[in-house]
Amino acid sequence: MRMLLALLALSAARPSAAAESHWCYESQANSSKDTCLVPGKWGGNCQKDRQSPINIVTRKAKVDKELGRFSFSGYDKKQTWTVQNNGHSVMMLLGNKASISGGGLPARYQATQLHLHWSNFLDKGSEHSLDGEHFAMEVHIVHEKEKGTSRNVKEAQDPEDEIAVLAFLVEAGPQENKGFRPLVEALSNIPKPERNTTMAESSLLDLLPKEEKLRNYFRYLGSLTTPTCDEKVVWTVFQEPIQLHREQILAFSQKLYYDKDQKLNMMNNVRPLQRLGQRLVLRSGAPGQLLPWVLPALLGPTLARLLASFLR
Repeated sequence: MRMLLALLALSAARPSAAAESHWCYESQANSSKDTCLVPGKWGGNCQKDRQSPINIVTRKAKVDKELGRFSFSGYDKKQTWTVQNNGHSVMMLLGNKASISGGGLPARYQATQLHLHWSNFLDKGSEHSLDGEHFAMEVHIVHEKEKGTSRNVKEAQDPEDEIAVLAFLVEAGPQENKGFRPLVEALSNIPKPERNTTMAESSLLDLLPKEEKLRNYFRYLGSLTTPTCDEKVVWTVFQEPIQLHREQILAFSQKLYYDKDQKLNMMNNVRPLQRLGQRLVLRSGAPGQLLPWVLPALLGPTLARLLASFLR
């Protein structure tokens, strides 16, 4: 009898476990007949207090001079990347062919995958926001810490920074971004979930702003933005946005679908902002940073007067 009761209990628990793994975004739940768990009901670690994404209040971010330049290894190498529609986003599989170090990170990190978040509106597709402003899209390059490269034993055992994510905000610009052309063209081949294709040859560096623009960034400790929302991510959110043409941005929501029947366009795949709580947000203090725009404006008249006095 006890054995029968145990089996009944086990069978009753199975559907619950399956439902727990079937998570979705609000846009899916509102448009689909299927039942799925929206962000407010995500399980795992998603209801803890060190979650991502967050709103970054730039004036409150504390300058840390240890947050210097990054070293990008393999980012400039041309590859034919595999791209997939995973049912929640489009993902480039990077296969540990590139890595990062520096930037105040405690170790070297291997790049594993790149994915994006977006909307069909140009002011709400990013997960992070700066001073309350959302952007059209957000690019996440996910890296895993290399074993044996931490600077000390404590850091090697610290689960807070097992993953390093480089986040790039995307805004609409006046011209086509040629670096993104291979990825945008590949979208037509993977409209449905569980579809893979191969991009035309390109490098990760082709997707990013110029390297001198990557000195300015924000840093905080947080979580993955999808279940199980593990709190083991050191986040780097770059201040310089990537610019794509409007049509390139809208291609993601027009060509990709959440469902195999291609009835539900993939859009608004964005987790709502999470509370910062007691966490500290740092900003880079890399040498050679560009002056804030206000400072040159103030210095201009002063320099003009000095020049005039020399010419008298």
